[in-house]
Amino acid sequence: MQGVGFRPHVWRLANELGLSGEIANDGDGVIITAWGDAAALATLCERIAAAPPPLALIVAVEREPLPGLPMSGAFRIGPSRSGAVSTAIAPDAAVCPDCLAELNDPTDRRYGHAFICCTNCGPRFSVLESLPYDRSGTSLAAFAPCPDCARDYRDPAGRRLHAQAIACPACGPRLWLEDSDGSVRTADPVREAALRLQRGDIVAIKGIGGFHLACDATSEAAVERLRRRKARPDKPLAVMARDLAQIRSFAEVSPEEEAMLRSPAAPVVLLPRAGGRLAAAIAPGLDRIGVLLPNTPLHHLLLAAHAGPVVLTSANRSSEPQVTDNADARQRLIGIADSWLMHDRAIVNRVDDSVVRQDAHGSTMLRRARGFVPAPVAGGFDVASSVLAMGGEQKSSFCLVRQGMAYPSAPMGDLEDAGCFAAYRQTLAHWCELFRFRPEVIAVDQHPDYLSTQWGQALADTTGARLVRVQHHHAHLASCLAEHGLTPGNERSIGIILDGLGLGQGGTLWGGEVLVGGYAEVHRVAHLLPVALPGGARAVREPWRNAIAHLAAAFGEGWLDQIHGLPLADHLASRPVEPLLRMIALKLNAPPASSAGRLFDAVAALVGISPLEQSYEGQAAARLEALARPHLDAAGAYPVAIETATDPHILSFAPLWAALLEDMHRAVPPGMIAARFHRGLAAALTKEAVRAAGRFGCERVVLSGGVLQNAVLAELLRETLTGEGLRTLLHTRVSPGDEGLSVGQAAIAALTPAR
Repeated sequence: MQGVGFRPHVWRLANELGLSGEIANDGDGVIITAWGDAAALATLCERIAAAPPPLALIVAVEREPLPGLPMSGAFRIGPSRSGAVSTAIAPDAAVCPDCLAELNDPTDRRYGHAFICCTNCGPRFSVLESLPYDRSGTSLAAFAPCPDCARDYRDPAGRRLHAQAIACPACGPRLWLEDSDGSVRTADPVREAALRLQRGDIVAIKGIGGFHLACDATSEAAVERLRRRKARPDKPLAVMARDLAQIRSFAEVSPEEEAMLRSPAAPVVLLPRAGGRLAAAIAPGLDRIGVLLPNTPLHHLLLAAHAGPVVLTSANRSSEPQVTDNADARQRLIGIADSWLMHDRAIVNRVDDSVVRQDAHGSTMLRRARGFVPAPVAGGFDVASSVLAMGGEQKSSFCLVRQGMAYPSAPMGDLEDAGCFAAYRQTLAHWCELFRFRPEVIAVDQHPDYLSTQWGQALADTTGARLVRVQHHHAHLASCLAEHGLTPGNERSIGIILDGLGLGQGGTLWGGEVLVGGYAEVHRVAHLLPVALPGGARAVREPWRNAIAHLAAAFGEGWLDQIHGLPLADHLASRPVEPLLRMIALKLNAPPASSAGRLFDAVAALVGISPLEQSYEGQAAARLEALARPHLDAAGAYPVAIETATDPHILSFAPLWAALLEDMHRAVPPGMIAARFHRGLAAALTKEAVRAAGRFGCERVVLSGGVLQNAVLAELLRETLTGEGLRTLLHTRVSPGDEGLSVGQAAIAALTPAR
């Protein structure tokens, strides 16, 4: 991997061993030509593989004899070579302890410099314009190193030998503060920004991969103001804290979570809330908070100047792409930000914050971006073809497969938004140019209306690449198989795939499936009962619609009597219930779907969570999960009927609804109802997986799909399946949601023979 201090590292090793030769970057990775005695050469190879630099990823060390006479003189670092690109690119890395010590040392010439970095930390992918990774191919090319930095860059004993993003106060980049009237006159823009945060202002801050909006996380008024301006009424906001001690004042932190927070990726980590220091509006209705530590020198300086934690959320209006450009930030954030903390180092590649959660099985990647992209997530693709997978429609990412490795992009939002679709196309074009990548196979979702599908078709027409259409839930299954390195012939598994919606076979809508198969094909062995989606897309935003559809499916015309005296009945008084029932009866704009996501919405509406409308995808389900968590140990399970006379089997919910409504009329606490629902669904799905295991001889179950971002349901399934003797695979490096679809599409297209 280039950009991780690998050349200086090998230079030091080779000189210690008395070797001659050189090391140079090229498109394939790093080329080392070395001469010396056999023992020294063997030691060099062993130490390269066993102890690489902190940010390096060693895929393979290939060694072959060199013909001709040895190179004379000491081992050296040679000039970079051009050629076809196959090397990986390092992700951006949080500031390292050595740089942080210098940042806070008044005697160091980089004291207080917001852009301090070395070979072990700092910007990489976010500033990269072209390969090989040299300063001339980054946005740092605009800053000529001063004599002191030039000397550090050449110093073999220093930490900045060939550090391409090397910087200091003398050579830049430069930091300043603006408000709506222009530049603010201040000798210390960071301290001035902190003072403005303390008085309740909203400050736009240019980070490593995009702008963020910040406000005082302890001020209810400031957080509410940010929500109004950003048009984000309920979706949780991330919080940045100065250090772990400050985090522990409002959240619980395990040793594993501490390691995540301190890692070079420095992601947002979901932590259990504890204490009341934060504004309640940061994560309404949820019991976990997204928290991160400062990941750049600028953030460290700001949090040192500000007394408490700050909200740090992507700088954009709701649903738009994150802002990366200074001029764009001034224009698009007018009316949202009061001030702008800016710098003149250009962001070439947008990388939003990654989001990770620690679960019983290990970490779960909820959003893979800064700190992880563009590193590969899976190997073992033993194919010669170059494959491009286009992803889905929501949280869309694409994935390149080349030389046996899969490289997914960060998610770029919902492509129905024109800005997100433009960013998706632009980013894809840049990746293809950066990697000098021309696809021979293009994989798309089989839904013809997805913009990613249509763009993939257009690219296939232009390039002559073979087009492969992949069923949505098959891709979810394959993404988890590929992430775990399973190869064709060994990958056959049971898949429990739960999400909102995806196009299934014969034009039907799927979303709650039990599948059996692998990369080449899958067989649907069970699914949730298809229930109408009255109003189509509106049913996704309005949970009450799903509640009516499910109750009508369970109780027929007597459904309204079942909820007499319950809060939902009062909510429905102002809703167009009769027209909706006619839509269902006439099957007009009310397609049936076996959607697990809409089942969660229906339960949430009945227990009083966001019954009329949810302002972000998964809001009702996330709050239902939070309600359930404290009651799981004491809860039983609601019954689910399983129709086994059909093929595939059908999980039907009439008995579940009857038991749930009985509990509601008995005033059982909503949290207990939520826990019993989670347990009932997990028990029924486990029962079907056990049946499938016996029928097909599979002992491995894959859990994937956006609904399995629900930690309660995922852990219940893992526990019950393991208790039945089945091995369970869950996502750790790829999101279970639609962000991970492109990896599954790529695996299917790469590992399945052309038909």
